[in-house]
Amino acid sequence: MSSHFRAMARNNAWSNDRLLRACGALTQEEFEARRVGFFPSLQRTLNHILVVDQYYLDGLEEGGRGLAVLENEVPFPRLADLALAQRATDARLIQYCDALNANRLEQVIAIDRGEHGVTQEVVHAVLSHLFLHQIHHRGQAHAMLSGTGVEPPPLDEFFLAWDAPRREEEIRRLGL
Repeated sequence: MSSHFRAMARNNAWSNDRLLRACGALTQEEFEARRVGFFPSLQRTLNHILVVDQYYLDGLEEGGRGLAVLENEVPFPRLADLALAQRATDARLIQYCDALNANRLEQVIAIDRGEHGVTQEVVHAVLSHLFLHQIHHRGQAHAMLSGTGVEPPPLDEFFLAWDAPRREEEIRRLGL
């Protein structure tokens, strides 16, 4: 299972990079524009992905910040700053997953749920949830991007050998 999470962490970094690079063709106004989605703009949706990544990473790393991580829903209003922060967070997640072993995957960690208390969660379940959360909201951002003049990038061409030639340059550039 460790190898699966290592691959998912790399897929996450690659997918985020592709999506954020595509958003780079938008103006700031287009990035902030109201759109259909749970978080009604690309800016808010992509910031949500980042802060939730940081929230769960804090729990996984036992950092102790808890819900304080989520206090600012849009910590990076400008795309360039958001992309740098997401890249750094993705690197942390890769580093965390690279250090996983069978024992760590089964460890129980504390997740601060605010007024609902602290829940005890198994590491592999937190990672599975984190990756699913990212995919879910990247899909929403992808759909929002479809409503602009920018073509959304494919985000599903990562795991198969067939797809390797299409991602080779990006994998090299990202150091994955």
